[in-house]
Amino acid sequence: MKKLILASVILTAQLFSVGSHAALFDDTEARKKILELEKNMQSQNQSNQASLAELKKHQQELEQRLGSLETIAKNGLVDMQTQVENLKQEVSRLRGELELAAHNLDTTQQRQKDLYADTDARLRKLETVPVAAPAVAEAPVSAAADKSSQEQQQLEQANSLLKESKHKEAFNAYDKFLKEYPNSTYAAEAKYGLGYSQFALKNYKSAIATQQKLLDMHPDSPKVPDAMLNMANSQIQLGLVPAAKKTLRDLIAKFPNSEVTPTAQKRLKALEAIK
Repeated sequence: MKKLILASVILTAQLFSVGSHAALFDDTEARKKILELEKNMQSQNQSNQASLAELKKHQQELEQRLGSLETIAKNGLVDMQTQVENLKQEVSRLRGELELAAHNLDTTQQRQKDLYADTDARLRKLETVPVAAPAVAEAPVSAAADKSSQEQQQLEQANSLLKESKHKEAFNAYDKFLKEYPNSTYAAEAKYGLGYSQFALKNYKSAIATQQKLLDMHPDSPKVPDAMLNMANSQIQLGLVPAAKKTLRDLIAKFPNSEVTPTAQKRLKALEAIK
């Protein structure tokens, strides 16, 4: 009986020992799995954070590219507007030059008509000059007539050269005339022809100076309006638009009935249209 009881106690102790060992084993495995799970979660968290950082970086790059594109588009629009404005100014300038060319043609044609009419009138006056009866007085009259005839012929030669668009030769002829006959009654006309030749040769500053001498020395000459118009055209070619406008306004105000006044009005209107 005692042996049976002892055996039962020993068996119970062994079973208790086995159960305790099994429980201890199960707890270790659980801890191990928990640690592995935490490690995996940390790894996954780090991976997620890296992915999030990469996405943020990519977003910043996209925002920078978008900003650059917006800047480029804005600058491109500004450049296009600038080009459009430049084209408008170029069109206005070309219109002004076209008007100037048309004006020059009209002025040349009118000047030719004026020269022919003036020359014819002077020839008629010379033909009708009475000859003095006394022989003593005849010589001075004849000498004066010869001198006037020479002046007229020389001026006509210069005018013919200008008419044929031989501007350099015309300039030389007018210059020679003014040196030989500085006090001639035709001096104003010669100065105008000289200034116009300078304009045709693109010596615009010299043309302005020559026409200004005409205005200063011959303020009552019929050539004054033409000289002022030629001055304005020279000023336009030099880009002196304000000065050209003033010259044209003075011409229109002082000579409202001149034949060149309508042309001056058109030229002033064209200049005022250029902003």
